[in-house]
Amino acid sequence: MTAPPASTDGIVLDGLHKRFDAVRAVDGVDLQIAPGSTVALLGPNGAGKSTTIDMVLGLSRPDRGTVSVFGRSATEAVAAGAIGAMLQTGSLPAYLTVRELLTMLASLYPHPLPVDEVLESAQVADIAGRPTQKLSGGQSQRVRFAVAVISNPQLLVLDEPTVAMDVESRRAFWAAMRAYAASGRTIVFATHYLEEADDFADRIVLMAQGRIVADGPTTEIKAKVGGRVIRATLPGADLSSLGKLPGVTDVESHGDAVVLSCGDSDAAIKALLREQPDVRDIEISSAGLEAAFLELTRDPAAGRLPDSTTDSLEVSS
Repeated sequence: MTAPPASTDGIVLDGLHKRFDAVRAVDGVDLQIAPGSTVALLGPNGAGKSTTIDMVLGLSRPDRGTVSVFGRSATEAVAAGAIGAMLQTGSLPAYLTVRELLTMLASLYPHPLPVDEVLESAQVADIAGRPTQKLSGGQSQRVRFAVAVISNPQLLVLDEPTVAMDVESRRAFWAAMRAYAASGRTIVFATHYLEEADDFADRIVLMAQGRIVADGPTTEIKAKVGGRVIRATLPGADLSSLGKLPGVTDVESHGDAVVLSCGDSDAAIKALLREQPDVRDIEISSAGLEAAFLELTRDPAAGRLPDSTTDSLEVSS
């Protein structure tokens, strides 16, 4: 899959603001994405991710600020086929086969990819003759990916791309995405599956309440939240006593397993072994992306997570 000539300019969002009545959906976003990057856009529901994506795609105009995509306005980049998108909303046109749909769309762009190449890369060649209204949820998502890349875009934008896919379909999808990224294209994707961001993105932009609250490689985002996690098997554990161990900041139980969040894991593990001699299967790990997500998107004024954060957070298996 050959990428089109890449502009030396990337994606530049400068002072973006967008309101919907009294709601500040995007509140002063500044972001630069270099060509060839793979960036995950994370945040709880209502963080401003989809609104920001809509402005990058030219589907919505900012109230203030500017969007530049490879040196062009968003609408100019879309018209030139430089942006491909796979969004949460919308459906495939009915009464066309998958091949007919891609052939029709390819005719609209100046330098499209070959239809057969796209069918193979999206792993839908086996259903090329099937009408779009006869596709399963996972098949529809893969066809939507094919629709997004048929124009041979420099930038591919994916908004929750693996919703409705089972585990096997997700793995196949990200294998196709890795091949696509390897050709030098720029990819921006929003997801609630944190494992996808951890595994695939080389940079994470974390949003909350319309603002960017963290931006950097996955390891840097995790490092913003100090501490470690101790996991162990301890049947009949007294959570209140575990919570009083030195260095322990939080305790959870999952059946016979306990999870201790620690500010000082050295002190905590010594006390745990001393006071709970029956403990076994001990694991100590750094705080993961989930912990960083929850901590960094916490509402500093109210001391709680924004509404719907815990409902929308998922870690894929």
